[in-house]
Amino acid sequence: MNASIKISAAPELAYLLRLSDTCLILGQRLGEWCGHAPILEEDIALSNMALDLIGQSRALLTLAGQRSGEGYDEDQLAFLRDEIDYRNPTLAELPRGDFAFTVLRNTVLATWLKLMWERLRDSSDAELAAIAGKALKEARYHQQHAADWAVRLGDGTDESRHRCEAALAQIWLYTPELFEDDAVDAEAVAAGLGPAWSELREAWLAEMGEILGEATLTMPGATAFRSTGKRGLHSEHMGYLLAEMQHLQRSYPGGAW
Repeated sequence: MNASIKISAAPELAYLLRLSDTCLILGQRLGEWCGHAPILEEDIALSNMALDLIGQSRALLTLAGQRSGEGYDEDQLAFLRDEIDYRNPTLAELPRGDFAFTVLRNTVLATWLKLMWERLRDSSDAELAAIAGKALKEARYHQQHAADWAVRLGDGTDESRHRCEAALAQIWLYTPELFEDDAVDAEAVAAGLGPAWSELREAWLAEMGEILGEATLTMPGATAFRSTGKRGLHSEHMGYLLAEMQHLQRSYPGGAW
């Protein structure tokens, strides 16, 4: 079985991995809906969004591999790291839940990703800016698609509204992590690589407030709970996700299609 790779703790690499892993792990969760969505059209839509996210992650992982100094390729970085070396916020790794949970998590993260890609178009790294330019178009669609469903379900039947309220309460616990800063953010800002995550908070709250208002859903209040996935300290769900995601690569080292 393939041994895990070790990666540098360089701030630039960590900044790229936080974004790439968010796309990768969310894409993995969305892919679990293939063949299970409530209607055929949505089955295809969720699968396509999963592919968009994995494509964004591939581009970022390729860039991260070039910046790592170790010559790692996208597959090595995607499949051969230990759990503690994945830097996605915890929200992305939570189990797919019911359809309401998926819709609202997509709304939250697609809105966040759209705002991040908008800022990264001005990155001092030309390759990252180019990745952002393409990804922004996809993120705008993801946000619109998810928001349309959020409105449809939130302002729908008693059952759909109840499920949305329950999903939103759970999801909101994990949103503060999307706006926490540390030394990695400070280095990225100083180098012009990208924004500190906290810089997205006000715009995100404004857009989420508009979406939730149209869906007749109440934005939950703040809590003291803080998740820590972006620092490599994940929920109990991450290990199971990685075991499935990494199985083929680790079982057949060097395998190629």
